[in-house]
Amino acid sequence: MGSIPEALTTFNSTTKPFRVLVAGGAYGGLSAALNLQDLCRGLPPRCGPSPDEADQVERPKFAVDITIVDERDGYYHLIGSPLALASDAYTEKAWVKYDDIPALRSPNIRVLQGSVKAVDPRQKIATFAAHGSGETLELQYDYFVAATGLRRAWPVVPQSLRRKQFLFEAGDHISAATAAKHGVVIVGGGAVGIEMAAELKLVHPHLKVTLVHSRDKLLSSEPLPEEVKDRALQLVREASVDVLMSHRLDRTEETQDEHGNKCLRLHFTNGHIMLADQVSMAVSRPVPSTAYLPSSVLDKEGYVRIQASLAFPTDSPNSSSHFAIGDLVRWSGIKRCGAAMHMGYYAATNVHQQMQLATGRIAAPNYLELAEIPPMIGLAVGRQAVSYWPEAGVDSGEEVMKVFFGEDLGFAICWNHLGLGVDGGKE
Repeated sequence: MGSIPEALTTFNSTTKPFRVLVAGGAYGGLSAALNLQDLCRGLPPRCGPSPDEADQVERPKFAVDITIVDERDGYYHLIGSPLALASDAYTEKAWVKYDDIPALRSPNIRVLQGSVKAVDPRQKIATFAAHGSGETLELQYDYFVAATGLRRAWPVVPQSLRRKQFLFEAGDHISAATAAKHGVVIVGGGAVGIEMAAELKLVHPHLKVTLVHSRDKLLSSEPLPEEVKDRALQLVREASVDVLMSHRLDRTEETQDEHGNKCLRLHFTNGHIMLADQVSMAVSRPVPSTAYLPSSVLDKEGYVRIQASLAFPTDSPNSSSHFAIGDLVRWSGIKRCGAAMHMGYYAATNVHQQMQLATGRIAAPNYLELAEIPPMIGLAVGRQAVSYWPEAGVDSGEEVMKVFFGEDLGFAICWNHLGLGVDGGKE
């Protein structure tokens, strides 16, 4: 991180290594970059199937320069946000600066803090704006992967771009919550709201925590069986969180209690009124972070229209050299980090196929292609979790929590799956 490497300003068409530009350094972007690094070293991809001892597949090696562009200065474990906003200790863990990630300590991987402002697929040039300065660059590339995800509002996602700022941002939120004599209200009974309420109550059992939802079922916007939604409500109540169903918040106003203490008065459209000290909104509508891409590859809502290979639409220039993965793509299934990492592995494999095609190693690419993804979910609710996918049905309990989230809301599971702790300079 820091100043822009001089090498990035001198890329040209005669550069020997393949140049790969990855926009986004979260689950999908890191998966694409690191799986491609493995493949170009002739190694099994880290997020692929476990290699069989008898697997003698020879993977062509390629010199590759990978540039990751991200607005933040580090990897943020988004799944852990509900706990990061409840526990100071976990806050320290949830954000790891890119400089401190062993897997990125490789001479052929660079991370730039800033944002991609425009992409020209025909010329294979991206415009990059560095964070904290007016400096811009034109980055030439051979292959491009869009993995910038969705923009979500605070407190669903931190708005800080540096780890130090994030620690202050989350710390202030936690301090305000723990001092709430009249309790904390979480508005929105989707996955984020449920987990925020449950984690806050788990870490601070003395707090009065109320989850408010405007519909008569939790997870109402998700295409999940009724049993999943009912089980989620059961677990929330077992976590000692108060739940108000069919309550739509109308407005809040500053007021004082009978002792003259400042607080908030919440008015609901059904006439219900209550006091609270903190209100957290978990109902924001996420927006795809795709303004830098040509409108021709986007649908009406801004999601990228991809082929099953994760490549841009066929009517886009150089479509086979441009890929999109993670939450910003238009594809079936509920947005999940597991899907993003899986897509990153697929994109890396397909970029590697393109490299083989470009060097005459193969006559035609053998792409990995996404199948339709059915609705599935793993939802942490305090000490328990509920899970669902079509083949297994609904399950819940403390054991489900251990399997899906471990002891740290999935931090170690994702960290290990991406191999972030493995020194990137070693093959």
